[in-house]
Amino acid sequence: MRPRRIPSNAFEHYVSLGDDRSYQAIADKFNVSKRSVVKRAIAEGWQGRLTQITTTARTETDKKLASAITQMNERHAKVLQAVLTKALDALRSMPIGSGADAVRAIDMVLRHERALYAEPADKTVHSVEEIVRREYELWMQPTKKGERDGVDRN
Repeated sequence: MRPRRIPSNAFEHYVSLGDDRSYQAIADKFNVSKRSVVKRAIAEGWQGRLTQITTTARTETDKKLASAITQMNERHAKVLQAVLTKALDALRSMPIGSGADAVRAIDMVLRHERALYAEPADKTVHSVEEIVRREYELWMQPTKKGERDGVDRN
């Protein structure tokens, strides 16, 4: 039996090349023709395997990133909770005229909490504005001939 010139770990080397990955690079590495590397790659399904490896790696990376973001959000929420507690304590112990710093701190905490959980700080205002705008547009539409006060009399 004739020994193979392309070693069995050629695919692993191919994957490890990263952005410089090519069949020609493998051919040069193992001192074989590019044609023999292409034949091996087709026979062993290198492209499909590489796609699967890349997809798996991306999925695992996405999970790690999601976990890191979740942990960061939890840390930020704890910090915000601590600031809120301090601000509320300060607000309780201060006279009304000198509690402005505590009120600003509470406002800051609330805005950051909403941002942390991707909720706009003025969500209610936007919805009311949208409702008023829709109602205005509805009432300000031109009427058809024969209609009065936006009511069809037919």
